[in-house]
Amino acid sequence: MQFFKDISLSAFVAGFVAVLVGFTSSVAIVFQAAQGFGATPAQITSWIWALGLGMGLCSLLPSLVLRKPVMVAWSTPGAAVLATAGVAGGFSMGEAVGAFMVCSVLVVLVGVTGLLERVADRIPSEIASALLAGVLTRFGIQTFAALQTALPLVLLMVGSYLVARRLLPRYAVVITLAAAIAWVAASGQVAWSMGPMQLAMPVFVAPQWSVAAAVSLAIPLFVVTMASQNLPGIAVIKASGYELPVSKLITLTGVVSLLLAPFGAFALNFSAITAAICMGPEAHEDRKRRYTAAASCGALYVVIGLFGAVVTGVLTSFPKELVVAIAGIALLSTIGNGLASSLKNETHREAALITFLVTLSGVTLMGIGSAFWGVVAGSFALFVQQYGRSTSSAMGS
Repeated sequence: MQFFKDISLSAFVAGFVAVLVGFTSSVAIVFQAAQGFGATPAQITSWIWALGLGMGLCSLLPSLVLRKPVMVAWSTPGAAVLATAGVAGGFSMGEAVGAFMVCSVLVVLVGVTGLLERVADRIPSEIASALLAGVLTRFGIQTFAALQTALPLVLLMVGSYLVARRLLPRYAVVITLAAAIAWVAASGQVAWSMGPMQLAMPVFVAPQWSVAAAVSLAIPLFVVTMASQNLPGIAVIKASGYELPVSKLITLTGVVSLLLAPFGAFALNFSAITAAICMGPEAHEDRKRRYTAAASCGALYVVIGLFGAVVTGVLTSFPKELVVAIAGIALLSTIGNGLASSLKNETHREAALITFLVTLSGVTLMGIGSAFWGVVAGSFALFVQQYGRSTSSAMGS
């Protein structure tokens, strides 16, 4: 099989880092969302089963078929919306499932019509690169902010990375992660909390249809998933130089979400941060073989789904400083490339800079995250500066 010829240690580690960062950074929000609807422990396990299988298969299979990295994740801002609305609205689990299915149908419609892809195609590459840099730079900042609470660990990781980049650049992230794990294990900073080694069991919840749940849960979930997750995810794909059947993949996430919604899959979408890890040069020096990083990530997500309790315990046992630091370090090259690409064209430079700053600010308006507003602000700035100007006059400014 071609996959086994193309896979490398750096690609597999990139997939593992993507899972580590994506899962541990937001799994608590997913738990809160489930608990907001009165979920039982068995139902929470079912949520992880459904989300793990959904993310895993939607990443693994398309990556293998297309031989290009396809990265799908759960909707973290969507989980935050559900965690808030579930408690405030007093919705039952059945009503929540009905809302998940309504949201999934809306996602399928967007995919079938190609609406989001057409919108994304109109975004200049400089704006997309600035959006990517803005989304990822927060992780770079968090790496060095972690010096305040874990100075020896972060210094070890940064030092290991710099030395490895000098001597063994292809395995810089691999060496950094290995050094970090060895340090926290030797210093007793790993809080092992593994559950029993048994398969997770899905729990079916029949949907209940409610106008209130559709308005309060389904529509907000759909909007934030499209604006705060899928749009930045497309920007990452575009900035990384990959051509993917975006609309078909969006349709796939909607269909899979619809099928798994009764078991707890509230929304699946393109990932941005973890996609950048698997699509960047740290995953593999040959961009044609980086699909193996995304496939590895997908396979690990499937394992998480099948063995939810034990794998969750392993992944969440590492100190949070290790997680944020390895994410920032793994994304350094991608952040640099995003900034360089966004600022290279003088006519788009200010608009790209505005996109970057608004995205980096983390501002949330009307429940929609800063990635969407960064694109809006940058596109508006570009419109004001360039509308009606000829190409020649724009280039001469």
